[in-house]
Amino acid sequence: MITNEPITREEVLLETDAPIEHDLIYGLDDRPPVRDAIFAANQHVFACFVGIITPALIISGALQLPPADSAYIVSMSLFVSGIATFIQAKKIGPVGSGLLSVQGTSFAFIGPIIAAGAAVTGAGGTPQEALGTIFGLCFIGSFIEMVLSRFIQLASRIVTPLVTGIVVTLIGLTLINVGVTSMAGGFAAKADETFGNPSNLLLAVLVLAIIVILNSLRNTFLRMSSVAIGLLVGYIVAIPMGLVNFGNLAGLPLFTLPLPFKYGFGFNVAAFIPFAFLFLITTIESTGDLTATSLLTGQPIAGKKYFDRIQGGILGDGVNSAIAAIFNTFPNTTFSQNNGVIQLTGIGSRYVGFFIAGVFVLLGLVPVIAGIFQTIPQPVLGGATIIMFGTVAVAGVKIISTVNLDKRASIILAVSLGLGLGVSVVPDVLDKMPTLIKSTFSSGISTGGLTALILNMVLPGDRG
Repeated sequence: MITNEPITREEVLLETDAPIEHDLIYGLDDRPPVRDAIFAANQHVFACFVGIITPALIISGALQLPPADSAYIVSMSLFVSGIATFIQAKKIGPVGSGLLSVQGTSFAFIGPIIAAGAAVTGAGGTPQEALGTIFGLCFIGSFIEMVLSRFIQLASRIVTPLVTGIVVTLIGLTLINVGVTSMAGGFAAKADETFGNPSNLLLAVLVLAIIVILNSLRNTFLRMSSVAIGLLVGYIVAIPMGLVNFGNLAGLPLFTLPLPFKYGFGFNVAAFIPFAFLFLITTIESTGDLTATSLLTGQPIAGKKYFDRIQGGILGDGVNSAIAAIFNTFPNTTFSQNNGVIQLTGIGSRYVGFFIAGVFVLLGLVPVIAGIFQTIPQPVLGGATIIMFGTVAVAGVKIISTVNLDKRASIILAVSLGLGLGVSVVPDVLDKMPTLIKSTFSSGISTGGLTALILNMVLPGDRG
C-alpha cells in the first residue's frame, strides 16, 4: 500500500542496518584507556556478581550439598561466566554477539534443577549423583538453543510475548517458595528443627528492608548496589548470632582446578522436558537482552547485521551453557543488569568485556572467595532472593501488559497460570500419574508454559 505520509528518521533506522546515534563516551568498537576500562569492568562485576552466584547457592542449599561441593560450584559459576562473557564480547567465528554482553547463571532453571536433583536423591542416589544428572540434562539441553539460534525469527512467531510473559511470571512465582524457605532457615533447618525461628525471619526481613529502602533512594550507586549492601549487612549481623560457620574455610585449597564432568554424566528423559522448554524461552529472553544492548551501544536493531548479531549471541548462549555443564555449573544466559551499567557509565565498548571476563575467571579460581559466599546464612540469602524472584514475576507481568488482553489472550493467561500455579501449590495432585507424566508436569513452569504454548497455537485468533 502506498501512502503520502512522511517517513520518520526512526522508521528508516528500524528498516535498515544503519547505526543509531548515541551519546556514549566510548562506543562498541572504541578502545578506552585501561583505567576507564577497569572502572567500567568493575561496575559490571559489581552489578552481576550476586546474580551469578545466587542460583548456585540456592541449589546447593536445596540439595544439601557438602560445603566443599557448594564452594566448588560457586567457583565454577564465576569461572564459566568469565569464559562466556569473553566469547560473547570477542565473537569467535559465528559464536558470540560481539557486544558488551555479560553472561551469568540463569535463574530460570532453578526450579527444574532442584526437582531433577531431588528425584535422584529421593530414589536413593547421592547428591553428587544428582549433580551428574543435572549437568547431563543441561549439556544436552544446550544444543536446543544452538539449533534455535538458526531459526530465531521462526521461534519468535511461535513463542509470542504472551507466552513469554506467562513463563517469566511463572518462573518468579514458583520460585517464591524457594525464597520463603530460605528466609525461614533453608531446607537444612527443617532437619534440625530451627526452621521458622523468629531470629531467622527477623534477619531475613532486615536484609529485605535494606534492599527496599536503598532502591527507593535517588542515589544511582546505592540503588545499583542495594542487594550487595543488604547481603553484607545481613552477613555481619548474622556473625554474632552464631549463624555463620567459618570452619570450612580452613580446608579450602589455594587454587580451584576446573575439572570437566567432575560429577559424572547422567540423563533422565522425563526430567528433560522442562529443561528443553526453558531453553526455548531463554532464547527469546536473550533476544530481548541483546536487542537492548544493541540499541544502547548505537547498533542497528533491524536488518541483516542485527539478525546476524542476534543469531551469534543466541548461539553463544547455547555454547556457553554447554561449557557451563562441562565445568559443573548451570546454564548461562545474557544478564539484563549489564544494560543498566552501560547507561550509567556511558561505556559500551566490547573490549571492556575482556576485563570483566578476566576478573570473573580470577575470582572463580580462588576458592576462598567462593567459600566465603558459601557461608552466607540461608535467612540472609532468602531476604535478598525473595525480592529478586518477585522482580522476575513483575518482569513477566510487564511483558503481559504489552499484549492486548482480549478474550482469547485472557483465556490462555487464566488457564496457564491456573494450572502452572496449581501443580506448584498442590504437587501431590500428580502422585497417581505415570512417572513420565509426573516428572514432566511437576514443574509449574513446564505445565503453565506448555499450556500457554499449545493454547496459543490451537485457539483461533491473532497470536500476536
